[in-house]
Amino acid sequence: MEDIGPVDCAVLAFPGNRFKGEIGPALAELVESDTIRIIDIAFVGKDADGGVVAFELTELDDDVQESLSIARIDVHGLLSDDDLSTLAGALEPNSSAALIVWENVWARRVKWAIEDAGGDVVAIDRIPHELVQEARTWALEQANA
Repeated sequence: MEDIGPVDCAVLAFPGNRFKGEIGPALAELVESDTIRIIDIAFVGKDADGGVVAFELTELDDDVQESLSIARIDVHGLLSDDDLSTLAGALEPNSSAALIVWENVWARRVKWAIEDAGGDVVAIDRIPHELVQEARTWALEQANA
């Protein structure tokens, strides 16, 4: 079995069920530069009455499918019906979401180097974007004071 780098997942919410294909070219750029490899993706939606629908990439509108196809998404079935049901349950009425799983290809070499050196990655956490922006603004203000 192929040894892969670290894997992340994200939920991308689209209030008003306004998902369009603009994300496809951005994902494609990351795939083409070997920054990430998209492992799986699925979509769920909730209508105004709270009815839930889950759908695969092949069930999206043609323009959305086309924009995402350039990202070479290779659906591997990692996401279960339970995953989609949980996500759908958290959605507000008249909204949709994409659940995306990707390998951080850029981190493969670092992961292997750490392992070859006898080390282990024991924790990884993501710092919220807003917190980083606030800290950067504060540091800049301090430097200019």
